[in-house]
Amino acid sequence: MERRYSDYTYEELRQEVGELTDKARKAEQFGMVNEYAVYERKITMAKAYMLNPKEFKKGDTHEIEGDPSHTFYIVYINGVFAWGYRKDQHGRFVEKEEGDHITGEPEEALPISMLGRRVTSDE
Repeated sequence: MERRYSDYTYEELRQEVGELTDKARKAEQFGMVNEYAVYERKITMAKAYMLNPKEFKKGDTHEIEGDPSHTFYIVYINGVFAWGYRKDQHGRFVEKEEGDHITGEPEEALPISMLGRRVTSDE
């Protein structure tokens, strides 16, 4: 039975990230795009469990790793996920799109490992 990342020690998570990184590198070399994407998501999740969720606060806005055109406003933290809204470069909230229509539910959850430098705070 596979263990959950929440049950790993920090050292086990570090080792897992290393192994997944090697697998992702090999998948990328062989052109296995879908497999590479799966490993990248697993790496992101393992890294989230290596961080302290208490360092991320409600009302903070952070850069988003891999998405320089948006920031992320935190409404609340639940485990290793930050729930909130993306903002564009002008500070406006961005509505999620699915296909060709707006979902009306812009709130989303990002693993805290996807959050970069804090840019603003409500405090």
